[in-house]
Amino acid sequence: MNHPFRVGIVGCGNIADNHFQSYSALPDVEIVGVCDVAVERAQMFAAERGIAHAVPSVRELIALGIDALSVCTPHPTHEAVVAEAASAGVHVLCEKPIATDTGAAERMVSAAEEGGITLGVVFQRRFWPGARALRTAIDDGRLGTPMLGHGQVLLHRGIDYYDAAAWRGTWAADGGGVLMTQAIHNIDLLQWFMGDPVEVSAKAGSFVLGDTIEVEDTAAALITFASGAIATLSATVAASPNLGTRIVVTGSNGATVQVTEYPEGSDAVNDLWAIPGEERAGTVFPDGLSGDIPVAEVNARLLPLHRVQVADFVDAIRSGRQPAVTGREAMKSLQIVAAVYESARTGLPVQIRSASVESRHFTHLSHSLAEAGKSR
Repeated sequence: MNHPFRVGIVGCGNIADNHFQSYSALPDVEIVGVCDVAVERAQMFAAERGIAHAVPSVRELIALGIDALSVCTPHPTHEAVVAEAASAGVHVLCEKPIATDTGAAERMVSAAEEGGITLGVVFQRRFWPGARALRTAIDDGRLGTPMLGHGQVLLHRGIDYYDAAAWRGTWAADGGGVLMTQAIHNIDLLQWFMGDPVEVSAKAGSFVLGDTIEVEDTAAALITFASGAIATLSATVAASPNLGTRIVVTGSNGATVQVTEYPEGSDAVNDLWAIPGEERAGTVFPDGLSGDIPVAEVNARLLPLHRVQVADFVDAIRSGRQPAVTGREAMKSLQIVAAVYESARTGLPVQIRSASVESRHFTHLSHSLAEAGKSR
């Protein structure tokens, strides 16, 4: 491009400022305008940041001549914004989750492909140094092939969090609870490390916040991947104090690496690195516990990671490559969340058919037992 990269922001809620600051930090990027269904909020957001235009609709934002837009609206609205942008040839960076159901996500990806636009999805925790280090250890073989994983999410969201926005904690507007809104980051990391998901068995419920929200505050799942590897997931927003999150992966050579985020919003660290010849361990709790953290503070702590992912998105468009997290890649975590909900509802395992199942490296226990029975 031989002109400034022109950007618009759709939705002027809490996370929009992270997008504003991230684009503002880049050279030759101009934030042209913002929009929000509450035009007064858009006008206030723009005035406080020196943005020239505040309009009430995506169509009017696109008419300002933008190259790309960021979607910072409630989850179920993402599809409509992406569809309108794709039809106008405008690139999109969408906040997670990509959508609240897999059908909508597939339509979004198809619209982007048909419109010839880049669709990126914000999973900024992939840029944690600790997560990158684990991904590198998988790629270069030091961890072997991932065979066992675990994701743990022990966060706190009180009644005040849900009361602050009427859409929070509802199926219609939030699309789910801890899995859809908080743990989806860790689910994304788990599948990034372990591979394509193919089956999920799960339980979920609202044990503490049932009088406040419609959706789950707690869930647990067993996930099987295309390689035959397995992982467990446990997640809640009813922990107090907030104990952060962690991912642990064990490879086929016996090596184990853990990535721990504590306090929530901080850069996760490899507090366990048990690769032969490189062993080290530490703790993220050297001086006790930090207590519960306001969500606004969590978002502010994530700003450096937003900056890295926004920079990657802009560079991807300028250089003609795919961004770090594409729309199709972002569908995988949503597929897992949807499968957890379905399994929890029916009490049965749920297949994820779109993932590849050809390259199995490990033998399932059930298959081993069946073969053992034949040999007797």
